[in-house]
Amino acid sequence: MTVEGKSLLRHRDFVLLWAGQTVSEVGSQISVLALPLVAVVVLKASAWQVGLLSAAGTCAYLLVALPAGAVVDRVRKRPLMLGCNLGLLVVMGSVPVAHACGVLTLGQLYGVEFADGVLSVFFVVAYQSLLPHLLRDEQLMDGNGKLAATQSGAQIAGPGLGAGLVAAAGAATAVVADAVSFAVSALTLAGIRTKEPEPVKAAGGPSLQAQIAEGLRHVLRDPILRNSVAFNGTANFFVIMVETLGPVFLIRTRHVDPGLVGLLLALGAVGGVAGGAAAKSLARQVGSARISWIAMTVLALPGLLIPLAGSGPRAVLYGVGWSAWTFSSVVTGISLVSYRQATCPPGMIGRVSAAARWITWGTLPLGGLAGGALASVLGVRATLWIAVVGGCSSGLWLFFSPLRRMRDIPLGGGAVAAGAAA
Repeated sequence: MTVEGKSLLRHRDFVLLWAGQTVSEVGSQISVLALPLVAVVVLKASAWQVGLLSAAGTCAYLLVALPAGAVVDRVRKRPLMLGCNLGLLVVMGSVPVAHACGVLTLGQLYGVEFADGVLSVFFVVAYQSLLPHLLRDEQLMDGNGKLAATQSGAQIAGPGLGAGLVAAAGAATAVVADAVSFAVSALTLAGIRTKEPEPVKAAGGPSLQAQIAEGLRHVLRDPILRNSVAFNGTANFFVIMVETLGPVFLIRTRHVDPGLVGLLLALGAVGGVAGGAAAKSLARQVGSARISWIAMTVLALPGLLIPLAGSGPRAVLYGVGWSAWTFSSVVTGISLVSYRQATCPPGMIGRVSAAARWITWGTLPLGGLAGGALASVLGVRATLWIAVVGGCSSGLWLFFSPLRRMRDIPLGGGAVAAGAAA
């Protein structure tokens, strides 16, 4: 199933998956910057409309994440991922085409964000289900660390590249790069040779509803999974407020040039790269269980600097605060995702991942709507204060959990008893 040796850099199929994800993540981060700028700068959207745009992109997590897991467990993962990539190529490519034709509207942006969300849910659930077929359990921490570092690296390269594209060609045209990235990802997926095991057959087996319920029960019975999804759901609710209102805050309140917003967001993502690179070493030295809650209760506190950002040099405070959050969340996330992948029963990883995602992603549209509504009433800066305080408090779910009494998160042997000690 895998090649022998310590370095995953010699694992051909993992490198292909990694390379495709790298390009795709960079492209997606360009759109994370460009689409809100299209709404704010080109279509003159209000803070409430920007919140609705965020909700349109994330409501798919509530609607399709649970059935997506059961579907993924019944089909081969790689062909499904290929189909999602081709669909995303068409969906994102429609934005620059419509803009060039002079027919781009907020309604189309809402539709694009929703379709992107649906396809992305299926892709990510399938992708997390494919990885354990490529790697051994003891390689998952390293593999997830590399993929997480890449994702954070994309958050540096993507907004920076996006800022240049926005300045040179406009926000709508910059979305072309995202469309192209999905084509590259599809090509790398097509080159993977590892044979997947036979998927679960629907005929004569449990119904779709029964499989969905089984995945939810597994997540809620396991004390580590239960608290980790509570943490992620709480964090995502508040973090999406910052992601949604950040461009509005920087451009309209702090008068930062739109071309520089991407560079500022890229500066914040440096923390995520550092977190992905440091996660394995921190887990070994401090303990993977200990560092998960330490990161999100202590190391994330500089996130409180985000609303203190001002115009001129003080704008860097936004990047510093965002960097602390990305570092902490990546360090924590690598351990928690690796635990879920390694301890999930065979044949259930798709629906278990989807059940966890349904809870953790399901708060995103709620947070986006709440952020837009609160900003309309209280103002953007006051809403950011609510968001950063809430986000910095989310790690308490991990502190008040079995993780506090452990040194390391076990990566084998099924669910963990609450009393497992260091």
